[in-house]
Amino acid sequence: AAPTDLLKLTERRMAWLEARQRVLAGNVANADTPGFQPRDVRSFASVLAGAAGGGGAPMAATNPRHLTSASDPLLARPDRTATDRSPNGNAVSLDREALRVAETDGAHALATTMHKRYLSLFRTALGRSQ
Repeated sequence: AAPTDLLKLTERRMAWLEARQRVLAGNVANADTPGFQPRDVRSFASVLAGAAGGGGAPMAATNPRHLTSASDPLLARPDRTATDRSPNGNAVSLDREALRVAETDGAHALATTMHKRYLSLFRTALGRSQ
């Protein structure tokens, strides 16, 4: 593996985590919206598998309005695990969303730490001060 592969992987992971955090924040913001279905992004593993060629042929847009964001691998999708609904049809569980936000925040902190430490080791190997 090339030295920058780990950097690219951690940067990609951080971008995925940031996208997920935005989607989860949208879920929390819509916790009182009647009929709102919470959303989540594809798993990071499936995003990586798609980038490695495991996701099949990418979709092509024949008109700019056809696939505005459908080709985005981070596209938020309805969360199928949300089964409980309030009387107004809203399926957001603030407890579940809080757990997901905390999980995503912890994973982002880990990815950031790994990225910083790898860069520090790389600088040391090059004989540069940290």
